[in-house]
Amino acid sequence: MRVLGIDPGSTVTGYGVVEGRGTDCRLVECGVIRSPRKGDLAVRLLHIYSDIQAVIERLEPDCMAVEGVFYRENPRTAVVLAHARGVALLAGAEHGLAVAEYPPAEIKKAVVGTGRATKTQVGFMVQKLLGLAEPPRPSDASDGCAAALCHLIIGTGPLARRDGGAAL
Repeated sequence: MRVLGIDPGSTVTGYGVVEGRGTDCRLVECGVIRSPRKGDLAVRLLHIYSDIQAVIERLEPDCMAVEGVFYRENPRTAVVLAHARGVALLAGAEHGLAVAEYPPAEIKKAVVGTGRATKTQVGFMVQKLLGLAEPPRPSDASDGCAAALCHLIIGTGPLARRDGGAAL
């Protein structure tokens, strides 16, 4: 199963495509989509949408796992992040992909073992689980890989738990 993991952001959206077979997982590709920091939100969202579509068309994932929104001090940031998630979900749906959504703490727990893991810990475990020489950079790319791994570990992928892990 080939999973596209998305860590949405309004200026930097991380992605990772991970393939899982049996108990073996490998990184297909990861990176970031950078949108202009300034300017119209609609134009930034179009950029994210178009680039995610290009990744889907080029790498042909079977499904998509997207990190959910978490609320911090600034409600505007959460709303803008929700828009970025929305265009990612739309891109996946438009290509007929099943899309799973996971809260950030659930992704961290699946990959690291604790929902309070730091970005450094997530990067380290992504590196170990995928047999990489170093963690994917920047951390947004690593977080995209973590979302994909989470789906393979607790979702419906080949590494899904036998105790009724999350389903699509």
